[in-house]
Amino acid sequence: MASESSMANVNGRESTSLDGEPVVKRPREGVPQEHPLRTPKEPQNKVTVVLGAQWGDEGKGKVVDLLAMDADIVCRCQGGNNAGHTVVVDSVEYDFHLLPSGVLNKKAISFIGNGVVIHLPGLFEEAEKNLRKGKGLQGWEERLKISDRAHIVFNFHQAVDGIQEQQRQQQEGKNLGTTKKGIGPAYSSKAARNGLRVCDLVSDFKVFEEKFRMLAEHFRTMYPNLNVDIDSELQQLKEYTERLRPLVTDGVYFMHRALTGPSKKILVEGANAALLDIDFGTYPFVTSSNCTVGGVCTGLGVPPSYVGRVYGVVKAYTTRVGVGAFPTEQDNETGNLLQSRGREFGVTTGRRRRCGWLDLILVRYAHMVNGFSAIALTKLDILDTLPEIKVAVAYKVNGQPLPSFPANMDVLTQVKVEYETLPGWCCSTETARSFEELPVQAQNYIRFIEDFLQVPGL
Repeated sequence: MASESSMANVNGRESTSLDGEPVVKRPREGVPQEHPLRTPKEPQNKVTVVLGAQWGDEGKGKVVDLLAMDADIVCRCQGGNNAGHTVVVDSVEYDFHLLPSGVLNKKAISFIGNGVVIHLPGLFEEAEKNLRKGKGLQGWEERLKISDRAHIVFNFHQAVDGIQEQQRQQQEGKNLGTTKKGIGPAYSSKAARNGLRVCDLVSDFKVFEEKFRMLAEHFRTMYPNLNVDIDSELQQLKEYTERLRPLVTDGVYFMHRALTGPSKKILVEGANAALLDIDFGTYPFVTSSNCTVGGVCTGLGVPPSYVGRVYGVVKAYTTRVGVGAFPTEQDNETGNLLQSRGREFGVTTGRRRRCGWLDLILVRYAHMVNGFSAIALTKLDILDTLPEIKVAVAYKVNGQPLPSFPANMDVLTQVKVEYETLPGWCCSTETARSFEELPVQAQNYIRFIEDFLQVPGL
């Protein structure tokens, strides 16, 4: 039985003795009154996060590239090679799908976290393709680290992705518009707890082979038409193993040392975007990972207190690839103008992007989830020729205003959008390098966005 004195200050509250009187707390001998461990330490380093605030394709790669120039570590925390970032350096255009955009910074370490699903042939082919373009990627293997807890995308995952899309089309007359890169099936394996990770591949290959065969057979049972060459893929994986092994690290320990060690600038680049998040996006037309700020913690092993500034990248209009509700879509001359001037084609798929006016209801919702410190507005110059520019500021359904962004996609397809019409500037902004150099109307457009969202521009 506890003594009276030991009952004091349980869970930080003053306790009472058995007779109801407050227990007098006595300092223990030899223990200082102010214990240093009881004073929370401010994190030595915090991660800066760049996230998409719409349906992707906002120009995150350009923002990451600017911030990565003086970064020490650049991280990917989720997604796979279903994402695409284009970065232009010295007139050379590099396309990244798995590699962090910061890999072009030869002074920085690039890190692929445990939340990313990795297709190894895709990773090495991507590196080799970009190496042929220019010198930017030289020595990439010396500055890339990969978490040992990251899951692997296999060729049969990609085949299953295609079969599933075909089945959806046949059964429901519509598909999800996936990239068929195997991302969904790989995350399904992860959630079903029969997936295989990088640590399995670089450990005992015989054990890995047994698990691989079991997983392949599992999918063959589910999809009898699945064509899987198990022996060929195993041979390919075995060849990749030795190239992969030097890159693999304990991701949690790597991030812990980076966060608690000497001063470092750590950048996290999100793939996909808020409205494609598996929990908060326009479900089911979403990706399979958390591409909002929570994915930074779970996808890298970073405690929330170590998340610093969060930048939301917002395109000056709205685009979407594939199917799904799109309230501000302009299936007309305006949409065609935005599509052609913005060269709106997907980096990963080459698909034509649907285009429409900037939807601030959607962006405000992304801010609710992510808590943006600032927004980075991209592709403003695409609006240069428009005499008037519309911005969505409210949704109504059956004449009633919606207080928030709807979860149900049937509701989203029914919304009537209320717009604010702003004057255009009808002149080029391509050479502007500061806010002050922009035409007054363009400045007002940006201020309108900042005021509506209550978030400053970057």
